[in-house]
Parts: sequence; C-alpha cells; structure tokens
Amino acid sequence: MTDIAALRLTSLGIAGAASSPIDVVRGLLAMQAQDFAGALWSIGLRVPGSTAASVEAAHEAGDFVRSWPMRGTLHFVAAEDLGWMLTLTGQRMVRSAEGRRRQLGLEAADFVLAEKLARAELEGHRHATRAELFTAFEKGGLATTGQRGVHTLGQLAQTSVLVQAGKDRYALLEEWVRAPRLLDREEALAEFALRYALGHGPVTARDFAWWSSLTLTDARLGLAAAGSQLETLEHDGETYYMRPGLEPAPKAVHLLPGFDELVLGYTDRTAQLPKEHWLTIVPGGNGVFLPTIVVDGQIVGTWKRVKATAKKVTVAVTNFGKPAEASAVRKRLDRYAEFLSTEIEVS
Repeated sequence: MTDIAALRLTSLGIAGAASSPIDVVRGLLAMQAQDFAGALWSIGLRVPGSTAASVEAAHEAGDFVRSWPMRGTLHFVAAEDLGWMLTLTGQRMVRSAEGRRRQLGLEAADFVLAEKLARAELEGHRHATRAELFTAFEKGGLATTGQRGVHTLGQLAQTSVLVQAGKDRYALLEEWVRAPRLLDREEALAEFALRYALGHGPVTARDFAWWSSLTLTDARLGLAAAGSQLETLEHDGETYYMRPGLEPAPKAVHLLPGFDELVLGYTDRTAQLPKEHWLTIVPGGNGVFLPTIVVDGQIVGTWKRVKATAKKVTVAVTNFGKPAEASAVRKRLDRYAEFLSTEIEVS
C-alpha cells in the first residue's frame, strides 16, 4: 500500500507548491476545519511563503468559507462550491442529527424562528459573532443552552441560510457568496466525485461515500459520470480512482496538523497509517486527532504544541514508527515558525 500513500501525497498537494490559499481549497474541494488554527496550517503548508495571517485574510475576504456540508463537522470550502454541495448533502446532514436535536428539545418551529431572527440580525450584508446570534435568539424566545445554540447554527448552515465568513463571523450565505455555481443533481454528483478523486486519489467508491456523506449508490453514480476524466488502478480487489498521470511524491518528511485530509480524507487509512497506531493519533478514540509526522508517505509519529507565548511556541515530538531525521523535522518546524511568525522550540 506504500505506493498508494505516495500517490495520495501528490494529489493532496502536500508534496507540491500551490500558489494561493484558494487554490489549495479548490484543489481538495473541502478540508475539515473544526480546529481553525490547524486548518490554517493545513492550507499554509501547501503554499510556500504563506502565513497564518495571510491564509486567514483570504478566508475573511470570501475566497473560501466554513460550514457543515459533510459528516456533521466544519469544513473549508471554496465559496462558489458550497451551495451545490449542500443541495446533495444538506438535508442528509439535517436528518442524521434529528435524534440529537429531539433530545435537545429542538422542533421544526424553532428552526423557522431561528432563521427569522438570524435574517433580522444579518440582512444587509451585516456580520455577527456566535455570541451575538445567541443573544438575538434568546431575546427572540429561543433558548441556546445545552448545545441548543450550536445545533441551531449547524442546521441553519446545512439549510443554506448561514455561513461562516471568518473564525467567529457569520453571514447570510446568499449575501456573502457573490457568484455561486449552479449545478443540477447529475452535474453535482459528477463534480463532487471528480473533484474528490482529483484532490485525494487514489480513492475507492467507499472512501468517497464516507467522505462526502452521500449514499454508496450516489457515490458510484458520481464516479461513473466522472470516469472518463479519471484513471483507475486495481489493488487487492478494489478499484481506485485518481488523477490521470499521477506520480508518487518524492521521499520527504512532513509535519501535518491533526485534521489534515491525509488522515480525514478516507474511510480506509491503512495505506498511510497502520491500524495498530490508530489510537496513538486519536487517543481514547474521542475524535480529537493529534498532528502527525509523515515520512515517505507513512505516518510515523506525532507532534503537538505544549506551550505558547507571544514570542515562542514549544512543541513535543513523539515517534512510534520509523524515526524521522531530526534535521528534516527541524526544517519543517522552521517553516511552521515562519507561518506563525514566531520562534519554535522542541521540548
């Protein structure tokens, strides 16, 4: 499976050099982004010379947005792509959370009221923080305690009402996204499959169904529609889809944030991470992923920030597989320091 891992490094842009943050986001179609600082680094490590400030500025300028299009979690998506993606996934995400929202006492009428209150707060190209929206909801008679507020915002995003236009800045989707792409269902399925395979391949239909939150039937329909623009390879009885002419990445060391697409982009991650090390990067299986050290396409260790001041960030490095050369790790940490505009120290 090593070749598949090396091919994925190339398609994911980890071994490449994108020219701008929006090129990275468009290339991957969507990037998991509930850890905001980590998601900025996921983009930054792919754009030489970028900084956390420059990547965040591109987000705040509207190049890419943050929303809940898939798997019930936040993603960065190019602004023009979010609308058509939600036509395929939005209602599926709403239905998947119905049980939890019932537990919270949220009913259909609550979301109608929430939309009315949110529109009153935001119409006219205004922005609001989460706290400001919660205050508006409470004043309007809608309780936000006990995760009610977060689930309300999530459903308003999944039904194409709200979008995050900054780390903690909400806007109306229809006002913030100036030029949305409009695709019918067939076109959208084909585009979804094509863009996922180009940006993550080699991938299987099951990888795509899991990643996109589509049914396996729709995932296969999309890949079939996009098939003429993709190349396939057979491995262990599985068909993998990828960009035509894709070449393995050169051997190198990389330091990725915890929720990078190298880990979160697939339902089967064994090409880049042996099963016995899974709980090492997700301690306790609680859904919180540690940043990873990647050597020649294989995840061999973790690193994490253990202390941060205005002038210095201290990180700890742990190897569980083939150790990475200290000089190569130091080089990547120097790039991370440049990205943060600070100093890095290894504990």
